[in-house]
Amino acid sequence: MKHIERFLLTLRAENKSVHTLDNYQRDLISFVMFYFQQMNNQAWSMQDLMADPQVLDWRGVDVGMVKSYVMSQVQSGLGARSLARHLSTLRSFFQFLISEGIVSANPAKLVKAPKQPQPLPKSLDIDQTNQLLEQPVETWQAIRNQAIFELLYSAGLRVSELVGLDLSPGLDGLDSGQIQVLGKGKKMRLALVGAKAQQAMQAWLKVRFQKAKPEETAVFVNQRGSRLSVRSIQQQLDQRAIEAGIVSKMSPHRLRHACATHVLESSGDLRAVQELLGHANLSTTQIYTKLDMQHLAQVYDQTHPRARKNK
Repeated sequence: MKHIERFLLTLRAENKSVHTLDNYQRDLISFVMFYFQQMNNQAWSMQDLMADPQVLDWRGVDVGMVKSYVMSQVQSGLGARSLARHLSTLRSFFQFLISEGIVSANPAKLVKAPKQPQPLPKSLDIDQTNQLLEQPVETWQAIRNQAIFELLYSAGLRVSELVGLDLSPGLDGLDSGQIQVLGKGKKMRLALVGAKAQQAMQAWLKVRFQKAKPEETAVFVNQRGSRLSVRSIQQQLDQRAIEAGIVSKMSPHRLRHACATHVLESSGDLRAVQELLGHANLSTTQIYTKLDMQHLAQVYDQTHPRARKNK
């Protein structure tokens, strides 16, 4: 245990936070208890380890033992983020041991951290979306914001695509229900625009030419007549959510997710959603199948006569 104590002293001298030091200590003690359990085929407590005179031979720790430790933590239900932290702790500790001349290799470096689970995107149901979009439009900023929110939801745009949208060639096909946006990888793509979004855009364009600087090419401008920023859109969306009585945190990306989710729920066509969102790979779009199944499971539980639990 003396090497762990020296390691923690070194970290303290580097002004690591108390929280970080506590995590390192817990992670290393967890590994040490696993080590002795493997070597002696018995469970050890912290008190046992502090009282036992036996010194752990860190040179005996190999890649196989680190992998076994990770697997034991997986089986105990430790989350992916915590597992990644445990591995990071071991890597740092073994680098310290190498610098001290205690070991010659870092076995934890050869063990990959488990993949972080991909979180399901937070969406809005159709009622919430309508609630957000059907608010009074009385000022020129509200007319602009209505066009922004309708376009994010209708076309499933990334907020960066919307901010970068220019009058030409962006809006050349608006009357036919299409716009051109610059997507990821600097690739131009066509995005579909529904009737409500077209109406909102036409209303905004009438105002926009009065508010924008003569040389400005951006579709959406701020009160100074210059291109609107992502931060401004987030602020305007936060305000609209408050006005609509939506208590959950809103973001432009949630409107993009809502577009994809609602289309998939209605059509079941994953390829169409891929094209709609401008995903290069279908695997990126497949997360929406989880959302769709989640929705299906909720509907099933609520409506199927043999699915409802007795209360």
